[in-house]
Amino acid sequence: MLIKLYQKSLHLAAHKNSKIFLAIVSFVESSFFPIPPDVMIVPMVVAKKNDYLKIFFIATFFSTLGGVLGYFIGSYFLDVGMTVVGFYGYEDKVLNLKDSLTKGAGLYIWLVTLFLAGFTPLPFKVFTITSGMIGFNLFIFFLICLISRGLRFFIVSYLSFKLGDSFNKFMQTEAAKWFTILGILIVFIVGAIYFLTK
Repeated sequence: MLIKLYQKSLHLAAHKNSKIFLAIVSFVESSFFPIPPDVMIVPMVVAKKNDYLKIFFIATFFSTLGGVLGYFIGSYFLDVGMTVVGFYGYEDKVLNLKDSLTKGAGLYIWLVTLFLAGFTPLPFKVFTITSGMIGFNLFIFFLICLISRGLRFFIVSYLSFKLGDSFNKFMQTEAAKWFTILGILIVFIVGAIYFLTK
């Protein structure tokens, strides 16, 4: 099923209304859909290089809105949220985290976790839904989603614009590892700056 969805997403990237489909995929991926927008972003930018900033903005804006939908699913539709979380194999982890993240330093840990989920290959929808379950601050949630998704999609769009098909091959083989490393590095640098200037 995932392979079929992946192929369908690639097909939509070549459609004349690809930007509309990118908005839809970006929106639903943040709350339940398993295929990330990157699958569409890379071929769209390679095909229309001058539109790379527009493609980046569409993916970022609608992915963030989709994250808000995931948040409200977690807040008001717990059964639906747990079904989605269970599909990705995170049900037990979320139940264990739910109590420990509702107070104290746990919220700061969740802030970092949410950023990494938005930036790295982790299933972002699991973390948007869980944010609603634990009642994470909605404004901070929105900002973290906007920043993490924006950074990720800008890097993907810009490097697709600069490197073309060679970056497409990189995305298929090495992207998960390097986005994870870069995400952890960003968190470390921001944390170091925060504690040094405190």
